[in-house]
Amino acid sequence: MPGGRRIAAVTDAHFDVAAGECLALIGESGCGKSVLASALLGLLPANARTAGEARLGGLDLLAADERTLARTVRGRLVGLIPQSPAAHLTPVRTVRSHLQETVAALTDTRGRAALRAAAEAAAERAAFPAGHLDRHPHELSGGLAQRAATALALVGDAPLLLADEPTTGLDRDLVDHTVDELRRHVDTGRRSLLVITHDLAAARRIADRVAVMYAGRIVELTDAQAFFGTPGPRHPYSQGLLRALPDRAFTAIPGMPPELGNLPRGCAFAPRCDRATDACTALPQPVDGTACHHPHLPEGHRA
Repeated sequence: MPGGRRIAAVTDAHFDVAAGECLALIGESGCGKSVLASALLGLLPANARTAGEARLGGLDLLAADERTLARTVRGRLVGLIPQSPAAHLTPVRTVRSHLQETVAALTDTRGRAALRAAAEAAAERAAFPAGHLDRHPHELSGGLAQRAATALALVGDAPLLLADEPTTGLDRDLVDHTVDELRRHVDTGRRSLLVITHDLAAARRIADRVAVMYAGRIVELTDAQAFFGTPGPRHPYSQGLLRALPDRAFTAIPGMPPELGNLPRGCAFAPRCDRATDACTALPQPVDGTACHHPHLPEGHRA
């Protein structure tokens, strides 16, 4: 940052995603979700630094050089549905051209007719209308650009797919179609999916596990069925996210997330938490997947 100041955008993120599994990463805007995904693909700004390991098979993604990332990782080992799809499309090329080039680069398909057919099949898989394939990115709505990006990301059948807000700009029917297609992508048991989303209904539909991020840290990591059903989340922030849903209490979490460059001591959520005590001035360490000094316990359990 200016003046030599450093900000930790993501800290102590520990998780795994198994083959055949979808992990949903949720949390308010600015908490570090997209930064984490960008780090895995080597797409951070030039002044960013990473530490630790991110292993996909025998490859450490954080240690890989740009040549390896460009020729081996992106699209082939890790597919990406970017958060701002229109910004990732070449403005002077049509959607069909994007798809045909991607099919040619990532598959064994050859020949003009075969590439055309494969591109159309990829578009259909993401519910991208065939009548729009010869349009340029600036001629697409946000929802169409999102579907084009999804089609491109699925072409290579990469072992790991990173989907950063893949349902932005879509109506509910298309949201359901998209998450169901992403779910089919991993249900073969050979591929994994890390989906970053604000849409908790979509997360509930697709995820096996849920990771909740707040102020750059994962504060809860748990089974999706338990998170959205019974016994529910244990971290107060996670509970607040669910209570804010229109089909639940529709109650906002008080206050605002802290600036990453000015985090409070100890638990970053404490200033907004009705369970906070003096103990929260110390940083909580994860216990059974929850980083909280005062987690909610299932009924019938005692602290």
